[in-house]
Amino acid sequence: MEKHHEVVSAGILFADVACEPVEHLPRAGELVPTQRIQLGLGGCAANVAMDLAKLGIDVGVAGCVGDDPFGRFVAETLNQAGIDIGGVRTVPDRGTAVTMIVNVKNEDRRFISTPGANHAFSVEDIPQDWLNHSRIFYVGGYLMLPALETDAFLETLQQLRARGIKTVLDVVLMGSRDYWPIITRLLPAVDYFLPNDDEADVILGVSDPLEQAKRFLDAGAANVVITSGSRGSLFWGEGGQFRAGVYPIEFVSGAGAGDAFDAGFIAGLLWNEDAQGCIRWGSALGASCVRAIGTTDSVFTKEEALAFMARHSLPIEELH
Repeated sequence: MEKHHEVVSAGILFADVACEPVEHLPRAGELVPTQRIQLGLGGCAANVAMDLAKLGIDVGVAGCVGDDPFGRFVAETLNQAGIDIGGVRTVPDRGTAVTMIVNVKNEDRRFISTPGANHAFSVEDIPQDWLNHSRIFYVGGYLMLPALETDAFLETLQQLRARGIKTVLDVVLMGSRDYWPIITRLLPAVDYFLPNDDEADVILGVSDPLEQAKRFLDAGAANVVITSGSRGSLFWGEGGQFRAGVYPIEFVSGAGAGDAFDAGFIAGLLWNEDAQGCIRWGSALGASCVRAIGTTDSVFTKEEALAFMARHSLPIEELH
């Protein structure tokens, strides 16, 4: 029997080991105490799927894990949240991707990471019946997925977009290489491209978010969203041109905030919001995420997000 999902969330899957913020990074041989260390879900595809499920959205996740305790943890956590894991493949000869997240008070998070089984993920791992009947196809962690840098994946994006299924792409960079020719092959088949400004700087060699957005749009993307953490976001494309600020929130850790933004933005698309409405949803979920060290622990439900947005306004400036 075919399974239909509103959203297919494909891409990188991780297990995250994160600490509560410490006073400083340890020196060689030093032990620095923390209040808590926890094992949690990570990776764009997993985080976005979890956040969408919290909003009551039907989602299937596709990606690869290793045949090890971390892989079983990732699959079980997603399954327990009511997410279809029929697209999660266990790769017997590779370990599951794991990231250690080191949080230091008043500083951005630091990562130590291994890509693991993500390098085996290919377009053949995505259930075709999901693609045929979804409303949105999201790919998170592109550029960390070498087996997805193929003509077959490009053709899949082109076919989906031709059928009116919205394509949403985000990236994660690991290592140093020339990313520009890889990403520009895909952009004409992408409805919404959502890198952060640091990633865009590495890809383009340009630091200004407005110039970044224009260059990605010139390369073929229909709409571009550049996120800049506490500095807000910028939207440029068919849906408008504007900058948005951030919602007020108490910051604990930024891990997963970009994925929460993506999930909120996707929810806005599903609920027929305009571009500014999608940015409001993305910004609200991103803000809710930073209240805890886990990537999805504190992300709003739909009711919580609606109440939060009713109490707070998001600064938006039109651009011309």
